[in-house]
Amino acid sequence: MSATLPPLVLSIQSHVAWGHVGNAAAVFPLQRLGFEVLPIHTVQFSNHTGYGQFRGQVFGAEHVREVLLGLRERGVLPRLAAVLSGYLGDADTGRVILEAVGEIRQHNPSLRYLCDPVMGDVGRGVFVNPAIPDFLRDQAIPFANIITPNQFEFELLTGSKPANLQEAVKVARQLRGRGPDVVIVTSLSTPDIPESELGTLAVNGEGAWLVSTPRLALHPLPNGMGDVFSATLLGRLLAGQALPQALELATATLYALVEQTADGARDLPLVAAQEQIVAPGKRFVAQTLA
Repeated sequence: MSATLPPLVLSIQSHVAWGHVGNAAAVFPLQRLGFEVLPIHTVQFSNHTGYGQFRGQVFGAEHVREVLLGLRERGVLPRLAAVLSGYLGDADTGRVILEAVGEIRQHNPSLRYLCDPVMGDVGRGVFVNPAIPDFLRDQAIPFANIITPNQFEFELLTGSKPANLQEAVKVARQLRGRGPDVVIVTSLSTPDIPESELGTLAVNGEGAWLVSTPRLALHPLPNGMGDVFSATLLGRLLAGQALPQALELATATLYALVEQTADGARDLPLVAAQEQIVAPGKRFVAQTLA
Protein backbone atom coordinates (compact mmCIF):
# COMPACT_ATOMS: atom_id res chain seq x y z
CA MET A 1 0.00 0.00 0.00
CA SER A 2 1.70 3.20 -1.20
CA ALA A 3 1.77 6.35 0.92
CA THR A 4 -0.15 9.41 -0.29
CA LEU A 5 2.20 11.98 -1.77
CA PRO A 6 2.20 15.32 0.07
CA PRO A 7 1.12 18.45 -1.85
CA LEU A 8 3.94 20.24 -3.70
CA VAL A 9 4.78 23.91 -3.11
CA LEU A 10 7.20 25.87 -5.30
CA SER A 11 9.00 28.59 -3.32
CA ILE A 12 10.96 31.18 -5.32
CA GLN A 13 12.86 33.69 -3.20
CA SER A 14 16.22 34.54 -1.67
CA HIS A 15 18.36 32.07 0.27
CA VAL A 16 21.14 32.36 2.85
CA ALA A 17 23.53 29.73 4.16
CA TRP A 18 23.55 31.23 7.66
CA GLY A 19 20.34 32.56 9.17
CA HIS A 20 16.65 32.34 8.37
CA VAL A 21 15.32 34.58 5.62
CA GLY A 22 13.74 33.83 2.25
CA ASN A 23 13.78 30.14 1.45
CA ALA A 24 15.90 29.52 4.54
CA ALA A 25 12.89 30.77 6.53
CA ALA A 26 9.99 29.48 4.42
CA VAL A 27 10.93 25.93 3.42
CA PHE A 28 11.23 24.36 6.87
CA PRO A 29 7.85 25.60 8.22
CA LEU A 30 6.09 24.28 5.12
CA GLN A 31 7.87 20.94 5.50
CA ARG A 32 6.86 20.73 9.17
CA LEU A 33 3.27 21.35 8.10
CA GLY A 34 3.47 18.37 5.77
CA PHE A 35 4.32 19.84 2.37
CA GLU A 36 7.00 18.88 -0.12
CA VAL A 37 8.78 22.13 -1.03
CA LEU A 38 10.70 22.86 -4.22
CA PRO A 39 12.93 25.86 -3.51
CA ILE A 40 14.36 28.04 -6.28
CA HIS A 41 16.76 30.72 -5.06
CA THR A 42 16.78 34.25 -6.50
CA VAL A 43 19.98 34.97 -4.57
CA GLN A 44 22.35 32.90 -2.50
CA PHE A 45 24.27 34.79 0.16
CA SER A 46 26.47 33.66 3.03
CA ASN A 47 24.12 35.44 5.46
CA HIS A 48 21.39 38.05 5.39
CA THR A 49 22.12 41.75 5.42
CA GLY A 50 21.10 42.09 9.07
CA TYR A 51 24.62 40.90 9.90
CA GLY A 52 26.18 43.68 7.83
CA GLN A 53 28.80 42.30 5.45
CA PHE A 54 27.84 39.32 3.33
CA ARG A 55 29.07 37.42 0.30
CA GLY A 56 27.34 35.56 -2.49
CA GLN A 57 25.54 36.11 -5.74
CA VAL A 58 22.28 37.42 -7.16
CA PHE A 59 20.88 34.99 -9.73
CA GLY A 60 19.45 36.41 -12.92
CA ALA A 61 16.13 35.62 -14.53
CA GLU A 62 17.73 33.05 -16.83
CA HIS A 63 18.94 31.02 -13.85
CA VAL A 64 15.39 30.81 -12.49
CA ARG A 65 14.04 30.03 -15.96
CA GLU A 66 16.60 27.22 -16.37
CA VAL A 67 15.64 25.57 -13.06
CA LEU A 68 11.95 25.85 -13.95
CA LEU A 69 12.72 24.24 -17.33
CA GLY A 70 14.29 21.27 -15.55
CA LEU A 71 11.19 20.90 -13.38
CA ARG A 72 8.98 21.12 -16.46
CA GLU A 73 11.02 18.36 -18.11
CA ARG A 74 10.46 16.17 -15.05
CA GLY A 75 6.70 16.72 -15.31
CA VAL A 76 6.65 18.38 -11.89
CA LEU A 77 5.01 21.75 -12.65
CA PRO A 78 1.47 20.45 -13.31
CA ARG A 79 1.52 18.72 -9.89
CA LEU A 80 2.07 21.93 -7.91
CA ALA A 81 -0.60 22.98 -5.41
CA ALA A 82 0.89 26.43 -4.75
CA VAL A 83 3.60 28.91 -5.65
CA LEU A 84 5.17 31.21 -3.06
CA SER A 85 7.34 34.17 -4.06
CA GLY A 86 9.24 36.63 -1.90
CA TYR A 87 12.36 38.73 -2.41
CA LEU A 88 13.18 39.23 -6.09
CA GLY A 89 16.59 40.24 -7.39
CA ASP A 90 15.05 42.12 -10.30
CA ALA A 91 11.78 42.57 -12.18
CA ASP A 92 12.83 40.19 -14.96
CA THR A 93 12.94 37.37 -12.42
CA GLY A 94 9.45 38.33 -11.34
CA ARG A 95 8.20 38.08 -14.90
CA VAL A 96 9.65 34.57 -15.17
CA ILE A 97 7.68 33.62 -12.04
CA LEU A 98 4.45 35.00 -13.49
CA GLU A 99 5.04 33.05 -16.72
CA ALA A 100 5.44 29.87 -14.68
CA VAL A 101 2.32 30.56 -12.62
CA GLY A 102 0.33 31.14 -15.82
CA GLU A 103 1.60 27.87 -17.28
CA ILE A 104 0.81 25.88 -14.12
CA ARG A 105 -2.70 27.34 -13.94
CA GLN A 106 -3.43 25.84 -17.37
CA HIS A 107 -2.96 22.41 -15.76
CA ASN A 108 -4.30 23.29 -12.31
CA PRO A 109 -6.75 26.23 -12.26
CA SER A 110 -7.01 25.92 -8.46
CA LEU A 111 -3.29 26.69 -8.00
CA ARG A 112 -2.72 29.23 -5.23
CA TYR A 113 -0.08 31.88 -5.84
CA LEU A 114 0.98 33.74 -2.70
CA CYS A 115 3.03 36.83 -3.52
CA ASP A 116 4.83 38.40 -0.58
CA PRO A 117 5.60 41.83 -2.10
CA VAL A 118 8.96 42.37 -0.39
CA MET A 119 9.99 45.99 -0.90
CA GLY A 120 10.85 47.61 2.41
CA ASP A 121 9.82 48.39 5.95
CA VAL A 122 9.33 51.22 8.41
CA GLY A 123 12.70 52.69 9.35
CA ARG A 124 14.57 51.06 6.48
CA GLY A 125 12.52 52.43 3.61
CA VAL A 126 12.62 50.74 0.21
CA PHE A 127 15.54 48.28 -0.02
CA VAL A 128 14.91 46.60 -3.39
CA ASN A 129 15.80 47.34 -7.00
CA PRO A 130 13.93 50.54 -8.06
CA ALA A 131 11.98 48.62 -10.73
CA ILE A 132 10.53 46.13 -8.23
CA PRO A 133 7.72 48.28 -6.68
CA ASP A 134 6.23 49.10 -10.12
CA PHE A 135 6.48 45.46 -11.20
CA LEU A 136 4.75 44.24 -8.05
CA ARG A 137 2.02 46.90 -8.18
CA ASP A 138 1.24 46.63 -11.89
CA GLN A 139 1.99 42.99 -12.76
CA ALA A 140 2.42 40.65 -9.80
CA ILE A 141 -0.40 41.83 -7.52
CA PRO A 142 -3.12 41.43 -10.21
CA PHE A 143 -1.78 37.91 -10.89
CA ALA A 144 -1.67 36.70 -7.28
CA ASN A 145 -4.36 34.89 -5.27
CA ILE A 146 -2.93 35.98 -1.90
CA ILE A 147 -0.68 38.92 -1.00
CA THR A 148 0.98 39.58 2.36
CA PRO A 149 2.45 43.11 2.47
CA ASN A 150 3.56 44.69 5.71
CA GLN A 151 2.02 48.09 6.46
CA PHE A 152 4.87 49.99 4.74
CA GLU A 153 4.47 47.87 1.60
CA PHE A 154 0.67 48.12 1.75
CA GLU A 155 0.89 51.90 1.76
CA LEU A 156 3.45 51.84 -1.06
CA LEU A 157 1.23 49.60 -3.19
CA THR A 158 -1.90 51.66 -2.63
CA GLY A 159 -0.49 55.19 -2.34
CA SER A 160 -2.48 55.71 0.85
CA LYS A 161 -1.86 55.98 4.57
CA PRO A 162 -4.97 54.72 6.41
CA ALA A 163 -5.85 56.91 9.38
CA ASN A 164 -7.63 54.09 11.19
CA LEU A 165 -8.55 50.42 11.00
CA GLN A 166 -11.77 51.06 9.08
CA GLU A 167 -9.82 52.92 6.38
CA ALA A 168 -7.26 50.09 6.22
CA VAL A 169 -10.10 47.62 5.55
CA LYS A 170 -11.53 49.89 2.86
CA VAL A 171 -8.17 50.25 1.10
CA ALA A 172 -7.51 46.49 1.37
CA ARG A 173 -10.87 45.84 -0.31
CA GLN A 174 -9.93 48.26 -3.08
CA LEU A 175 -6.65 46.38 -3.49
CA ARG A 176 -8.62 43.13 -3.77
CA GLY A 177 -10.41 44.70 -6.71
CA ARG A 178 -7.09 44.73 -8.58
CA GLY A 179 -6.80 40.94 -8.58
CA PRO A 180 -5.92 39.06 -5.39
CA ASP A 181 -8.67 37.26 -3.50
CA VAL A 182 -6.93 37.55 -0.12
CA VAL A 183 -5.10 40.63 1.19
CA ILE A 184 -3.16 40.31 4.45
CA VAL A 185 -1.51 43.36 6.04
CA THR A 186 1.10 42.55 8.69
CA SER A 187 2.67 44.78 11.35
CA LEU A 188 -0.38 47.04 11.20
CA SER A 189 -0.31 50.03 13.52
CA THR A 190 -3.06 52.65 13.29
CA PRO A 191 -4.12 55.20 15.94
CA ASP A 192 -7.08 53.05 16.99
CA ILE A 193 -4.87 49.99 17.65
CA PRO A 194 -3.36 50.22 21.17
CA GLU A 195 0.33 51.16 21.13
CA SER A 196 1.10 48.01 23.10
CA GLU A 197 -0.23 45.83 20.26
CA LEU A 198 0.41 45.03 16.60
CA GLY A 199 -2.35 44.05 14.21
CA THR A 200 -2.52 41.58 11.34
CA LEU A 201 -5.42 42.31 9.03
CA ALA A 202 -6.98 39.82 6.60
CA VAL A 203 -9.58 40.68 3.97
CA ASN A 204 -11.26 38.40 1.43
CA GLY A 205 -14.61 38.31 -0.38
CA GLU A 206 -16.39 37.01 2.72
CA GLY A 207 -15.19 39.48 5.34
CA ALA A 208 -12.38 41.13 7.26
CA TRP A 209 -10.59 40.00 10.41
CA LEU A 210 -7.97 41.42 12.74
CA VAL A 211 -5.62 39.46 14.98
CA SER A 212 -3.90 41.57 17.64
CA THR A 213 -0.79 40.46 19.50
CA PRO A 214 1.28 42.17 22.18
CA ARG A 215 4.35 44.06 20.96
CA LEU A 216 7.52 42.27 21.99
CA ALA A 217 10.39 44.45 23.15
CA LEU A 218 13.18 42.86 21.09
CA HIS A 219 15.98 45.00 19.70
CA PRO A 220 16.68 44.37 16.96
CA LEU A 221 13.70 42.36 15.75
CA PRO A 222 14.86 39.15 14.02
CA ASN A 223 14.99 39.04 10.23
CA GLY A 224 12.73 36.73 8.23
CA MET A 225 9.52 37.24 10.20
CA GLY A 226 7.46 38.02 7.10
CA ASP A 227 8.91 35.03 5.25
CA VAL A 228 7.94 32.64 8.04
CA PHE A 229 4.47 34.18 8.37
CA SER A 230 3.69 33.93 4.65
CA ALA A 231 4.87 30.32 4.42
CA THR A 232 2.93 29.28 7.52
CA LEU A 233 -0.22 31.05 6.38
CA LEU A 234 -0.02 29.38 2.97
CA GLY A 235 0.47 25.98 4.59
CA ARG A 236 -2.58 26.45 6.81
CA LEU A 237 -4.74 27.51 3.87
CA LEU A 238 -3.55 24.57 1.77
CA ALA A 239 -4.40 22.27 4.68
CA GLY A 240 -8.02 23.43 4.42
CA GLN A 241 -8.23 26.02 7.20
CA ALA A 242 -10.61 28.91 6.59
CA LEU A 243 -8.91 32.32 6.39
CA PRO A 244 -9.69 33.46 9.99
CA GLN A 245 -8.32 30.21 11.46
CA ALA A 246 -5.27 30.22 9.17
CA LEU A 247 -4.63 33.82 10.22
CA GLU A 248 -4.87 32.90 13.91
CA LEU A 249 -2.47 29.97 13.57
CA ALA A 250 0.11 31.75 11.41
CA THR A 251 0.11 34.77 13.71
CA ALA A 252 0.40 32.55 16.78
CA THR A 253 3.36 30.69 15.28
CA LEU A 254 5.22 33.89 14.45
CA TYR A 255 4.49 35.41 17.86
CA ALA A 256 5.79 32.30 19.63
CA LEU A 257 8.97 32.23 17.54
CA VAL A 258 9.66 35.91 18.16
CA GLU A 259 8.89 35.48 21.87
CA GLN A 260 11.49 32.68 22.07
CA THR A 261 14.15 34.67 20.17
CA ALA A 262 17.09 35.62 22.37
CA ASP A 263 17.57 39.37 22.82
CA GLY A 264 20.06 40.59 20.25
CA ALA A 265 19.65 37.54 18.00
CA ARG A 266 19.21 38.21 14.30
CA ASP A 267 17.24 35.05 13.49
CA LEU A 268 14.14 33.23 14.64
CA PRO A 269 14.71 29.91 16.50
CA LEU A 270 13.04 27.87 13.76
CA VAL A 271 14.67 24.56 14.63
CA ALA A 272 14.82 24.90 18.42
CA ALA A 273 11.17 26.01 18.64
CA GLN A 274 9.81 24.01 15.72
CA GLU A 275 6.89 22.63 17.72
CA GLN A 276 5.47 26.16 17.60
CA ILE A 277 5.09 25.79 13.83
CA VAL A 278 2.82 22.77 14.15
CA ALA A 279 1.04 23.54 17.44
CA PRO A 280 1.61 27.10 18.69
CA GLY A 281 1.23 27.39 22.44
CA LYS A 282 -0.81 30.60 22.44
CA ARG A 283 -3.76 31.54 20.23
CA PHE A 284 -5.00 35.01 19.42
CA VAL A 285 -8.61 35.37 18.29
CA ALA A 286 -9.42 36.75 14.84
CA GLN A 287 -11.83 39.62 15.51
CA THR A 288 -14.48 40.07 12.82
CA LEU A 289 -14.55 43.59 11.41
CA ALA A 290 -17.45 45.35 9.68
